[in-house]
Amino acid sequence: MTPRVGIIANPISARDIRRVVASANSVPIADRANIVLRALAALAACGVEDVVMMPERGGIGGHVLRGIERSRQRGEARFPRLNFLDMKITGTVEDTRCAARMMTLAGDVAVIIVLGGDGTHRAVAGECGPVPIAGISTGTNNAFPEHREPTITGLAAGLAAMGLVPPAIAFADNKIIEVSIDDGAPEIALVDVAIVTDRFVGARALWRTETFRELYVTFADPEVIGMAAIAGLVEPVTRSDAGGLALTLGPAAAARMRVRAPIAPGLVEMVGIEAWRRMPAGMVFKPALTAGAIALDGERELFFDPHQDVAVTLVDQAFHTVDVKAVMQFAARQGLLFDRSPEAVKS
Repeated sequence: MTPRVGIIANPISARDIRRVVASANSVPIADRANIVLRALAALAACGVEDVVMMPERGGIGGHVLRGIERSRQRGEARFPRLNFLDMKITGTVEDTRCAARMMTLAGDVAVIIVLGGDGTHRAVAGECGPVPIAGISTGTNNAFPEHREPTITGLAAGLAAMGLVPPAIAFADNKIIEVSIDDGAPEIALVDVAIVTDRFVGARALWRTETFRELYVTFADPEVIGMAAIAGLVEPVTRSDAGGLALTLGPAAAARMRVRAPIAPGLVEMVGIEAWRRMPAGMVFKPALTAGAIALDGERELFFDPHQDVAVTLVDQAFHTVDVKAVMQFAARQGLLFDRSPEAVKS
């Protein structure tokens, strides 16, 4: 069975309140389509012949098809065959979840390329099972997908999908944090879980630091934007380190420590730090706040009252991603992208 690559491109990522309160930019539909075209060209260069993509109403697919057709009219063969999943479009996050499930159940999708922010990647990670993700950042606070030229991500995804790189090198394990209320089905976060006092849902994204009370992260990186940056400025924890970090926060004016953290693009705010400790995998943490909201990867998703029990647990080796750097280093050492055609050898 010839492996296929899946593409899930979120047409509505990067449209939260951080567009207003910070200097975050948005990625127009045409630019998202161009990102897909760059990834497609890279996949074809690695020998990938078939790609399946999530349909959407935002217009990305239409732009991509027109770009492919213009290339064909010029006599080029730069792109693989592209088909769209046969699925109902709702215009909600359920489209992303459904597409990830369908690609996983197909059995021949070796890698899923994801365009979006932390929320989009979380939705895919919750449904992709053993199929690795190759992330491309097009959201607001993108702590999870690494910032990289999409052509390179496409090359790494293609080489990994075609089996040209050993899985132990091509794929990396990733941590998640599970949150359950009253022993219910857990929700997951890829980067951070924040416990906040503000239950107002007018804007789901977090940006009012005075409401932050507790923070749990899978990795703490001072080079990213968002909640993970707060933890990273206190005690860095890498993606590959065991466990994560748990912090107790408070209003900056009365806190034991304060740190200036980039919680959104162009928005550097003072955050109060009361305490922190490492967060081992499998250990259940119970928030001290008796009632409030729970933000998953920067957006409020859950709410709890004093009579409810909240459990927060880090899970190691929860899903896989393409290790772009490791794949490209291996490709360079092994000459995987050398032209070994008879014509090239003769010259």
